Amino acid sequence: MRRLILLLMAVMGLLAAPALAQEKSMNSDPKIAVVERMIEAWNTRNWQLVGELFAEDGVLHSMMIEPVVGRAAIDSRIKALGAGISDITLDIQRIGRVGDAVVIERVDRFTYNGHYGEVPVVGVLTVEGDHIKVWREYYDRAQLVAALGLKEDFHK
Repeated sequence: MRRLILLLMAVMGLLAAPALAQEKSMNSDPKIAVVERMIEAWNTRNWQLVGELFAEDGVLHSMMIEPVVGRAAIDSRIKALGAGISDITLDIQRIGRVGDAVVIERVDRFTYNGHYGEVPVVGVLTVEGDHIKVWREYYDRAQLVAALGLKEDFHK
């Protein structure tokens, strides 16, 4: 019986190997790897790393408001927002490349100043080397403001 179980486990491992190899090869894309580091930095609330992953002249642009330009300005914005976040998960639905861009479809789930919220988001990122050059975010701004538990938009 034990030999049968071991044989079944070996066969299952062989069957799973191509799928694992395919998944690994998808994650070996260097641009996607940088974006995955960024996602992990958000999910662990490592605000310093979030800032560091932007290029010196990087751009963070929530399309409904003015872009934030430059690593120092982005770092300041992220740390101010992060101060109110006690929990966050960028729940990735899909991630992939379209030409040179990395596209992410996700649902952001968070607790901000004690208020739980979630918002669907699409991000389009340009990666140069090990840094995010441009990060464009598309979401419903009113839905985000409500999900944050705010009465008015704090970044207008």
